[in-house]
Parts: sequence; structure tokens; C-alpha cells
Amino acid sequence: MIKKIVLLLIVCCSLSNGYAQKKQKTYKIRTIAFYNLENLFDTINDVNKNDEASPMMELKTNKSKVYWDKIDKLGSVIAQIGYEKSKTAPALIGVSEVENRAVLEDLVNSKHLKSKRYGIIHYESPDKRGIDVALLYQERYFKPVHHESFNPNIYRENRKVYTRDQLLVSGYLDDELIHVIVNHWPSRSGGEARSRPLREKAAYQNTKIINQILAKEPNAKILSMGDFNDDPINSSFKKVLKTKGKKKDVGEGDLYNPFEDMHRRGFNTLGYRDNINLFDQIFFTAPLLDKGDKDFSTYKMFKAGIFNKRFLTGKKGRYKGYPFRSFSFGNYTGGYSDHYPVYIYLIKEKK
Repeated sequence: MIKKIVLLLIVCCSLSNGYAQKKQKTYKIRTIAFYNLENLFDTINDVNKNDEASPMMELKTNKSKVYWDKIDKLGSVIAQIGYEKSKTAPALIGVSEVENRAVLEDLVNSKHLKSKRYGIIHYESPDKRGIDVALLYQERYFKPVHHESFNPNIYRENRKVYTRDQLLVSGYLDDELIHVIVNHWPSRSGGEARSRPLREKAAYQNTKIINQILAKEPNAKILSMGDFNDDPINSSFKKVLKTKGKKKDVGEGDLYNPFEDMHRRGFNTLGYRDNINLFDQIFFTAPLLDKGDKDFSTYKMFKAGIFNKRFLTGKKGRYKGYPFRSFSFGNYTGGYSDHYPVYIYLIKEKK
């Protein structure tokens, strides 16, 4: 009798384990990231732009050595963003503060990234210093079908502000259509209050792009990323874009910003003049948000984060505790960038 009971238990356990194995789900994980590359300029003077004002051009010696060291360092960082979960570099990464396509080609062909086969989408912007935004994508994961550049047409005192374009790229992440907007909004030069209207106008341009997409595709998966030069609680986000910081508040047509909660908890992506800010963010439309139903039959956000590993943080001097920057007072510091990268994981159940 005891033998029969033991045998029955073994059979039940085996069936239970087999059922559990059948029910165990596996997921595709894709990292979507953004990184301000801090003045990634080449060493060649371009007479059509004010690149002489870049820290790279202000160096007195070793420009070429510094340039290639910076390329190597940035490549090493990008290769690590999201690797913990996805086991590869970002499927998509928006970048800002790049001078031209040539520096991006050097970056994606660096030893850390060459095997990833990144494609490049880049437009020359009207920014006076010649700094642009761009999108890099791993060709095996993302297939672009459309891209265009939008000039935000910002004016102050009847004079045009020559700032960065907003880059829209639409394409298939594996088999799902997504839309990505890459931003680098006007700086806080002259003070936050005085420059605030410029970023509000940039935010308004974002709403126009988003609404243009939603008019044709009501359930579109749209991500907007960048160095916004504003925190998640500033008026550009809360009054113009009307972003939501809590999942429960997100309804159809709303935008969710996971970095708002991080800002509330004291996280940051840069420091300047003893202020810490979370200017680098990724927000997105409601169809990319899991509100607790755990339905990952299509891509949804699993987690958002700031890639702030210890080696990316300054250990001494004036910028101790801030992102380990590349340039300071006309000198090369050997650092990476004055911003931390940010990222989100999108996950989808494998069929």
C-alpha cells in the first residue's frame, strides 16, 4: 500500500513538473536607450559651422588621440547598456551632441560595437554649433521604414532660435511597428525661467509629431527620448505634453513617463553648478504600458533605468559624484560624458 502511495506521488509530481515546464514563459528582451555623448566632435574644422567652440577643437594638443580615446570609451559604455537582461547592446539608441555622420560611423565601427552592425539615421540640424541628434539601431532587430526631421521653429523676440531638430524614425522592432522621436531641447542658458518658453515650444512640436502619428494609427506605440534640459515635473512635460508619472493615471491617448518617479526619489542624470537634474528621459504612449494585466503578447515596458555604473561617476575634484565628463576647462579628463545614459527594457512573450 505504501509503495502504491509513493508511486502515485511520484507520478503526480512528474505531471505537475511537466505542466509547469509547459506553462513557463520566455521573453524577447530589447533595450531602448538614449545617451548624450558630450560634444562628440571630430578634429577637422568645418567652415560651415561654429565647431571651433567645441571642447575638442579647443584642445591645444593630442586632438586625434583624445578623439579616438573618447570614441573607444563611448563605444564601451553603449555596449554595456541593457546587457544585463538582453545580453546585447541596445536594439535602438538615440544620441545627442554629435557633430556629423562621420563621428557616428567611427563610433559604430569601434571595437566594442562593430559586431553589432548598427545602422545610422542622422540629419544635419540648424544648431549654430552644429550639434545634432541621431538614432543608431541594430539591423538584426530593427527595420526602419520612414524617417524625417522636424524643425521646431522656435522664436524669441522675433528672432529664430537655431536649435536641434526633432528626429522621427518609424520602423519594425522585430515584427512590431514602433515610432521613436529623438530630442535635444534648448538649453537653460540665461536661466531656467527665461529659457522655459523655448522648451515649452519644443514640447509643443513633440505633441504635433505624436498627434500626427495617432491620427493615422490610434494605438501607435510611440517613444520620445532625449536630453530635454527639463526635469519630468517641469511645465514642458506636465502642462504641454501632460505626461503621467503613475501607471494608474494613464488612460487612452496619454503619455507615461517612468522617469518622473525616479526624479521624485532623487535620481539624476547630470549635475551642474551644484544642482542635480534628470534631463535625460524616455516617455511613451499607453499601448507600451503594462498596467498590471501582465499581457506581454506584444512589446510592453518591463523596466526603466539610469545606467549610472560607478566607473561613469567622477571620483574627485570639482565634479566628484557627477557623471565623469570628458572635458573640463579646455582639458580632456579621460571621462565619458557629463550625462548618464537612460534606458527601458521592452519585453514580449516568445511564441
